[in-house]
Amino acid sequence: MKRKNILLFLFPLLVFAALNMNAQVIKGEAILGMNLTQVDGDEVYGFRKIGLNVGAGVMVPFAKNWDVSMEVLYNQKGANQSAQYNDSLYNGAYRVKLNYMDIPVLVMYTDKGFISAGGGFSWGRLVGVKEWEHGKLMETTTLESGVYSKNDFSILGDLRIRVYKQLKFNLRYQYTMFSIRTREFENLAGEKWTRNQFNSVISFRLIWVFNEEQSKRIIDEK
Repeated sequence: MKRKNILLFLFPLLVFAALNMNAQVIKGEAILGMNLTQVDGDEVYGFRKIGLNVGAGVMVPFAKNWDVSMEVLYNQKGANQSAQYNDSLYNGAYRVKLNYMDIPVLVMYTDKGFISAGGGFSWGRLVGVKEWEHGKLMETTTLESGVYSKNDFSILGDLRIRVYKQLKFNLRYQYTMFSIRTREFENLAGEKWTRNQFNSVISFRLIWVFNEEQSKRIIDEK
């Protein structure tokens, strides 16, 4: 990824952090997890594609028990289906890898310091794509070809449970609001149809929170 693109994703995170740096209430997050994904509209069904979900984030309290969260993530999406037929040319296997840099922004509510829930929106930028049909790499599906939209605007639902001290387990669901691709399909009988495609992602993550106790103490004192 080019240096200017890296700076593009780091800049909003740094600005967001600076907004409350003097108040010393900002919380940092280290994030590591995995995705189970599918692409709705690709005629392949099931959350069978496994990918990484890794990055960092900041959380800024704006009221007691309430935070605004922003993350910068490397987020792997896509779809996967194994061979369906014993045909060397058309075996029904399908796989697509869609790698994004995502910036989710959420509003979170925490109850009794144990469980948090929230929702929000995310903008993702496509940084890598590969597609295989019937086990063969599609040379026409590239980042530059425009087959897939370079932007992925999504809605998010998020649930977090404290596991141990500053370590939290996170379950997240993410779904694309606008189609990432419009594709025409054709069966062996010559029938054709068109479908819009959308990313659907279930994430399982571990989040280590920094500066949590100091942040809570300052909020309680206000």
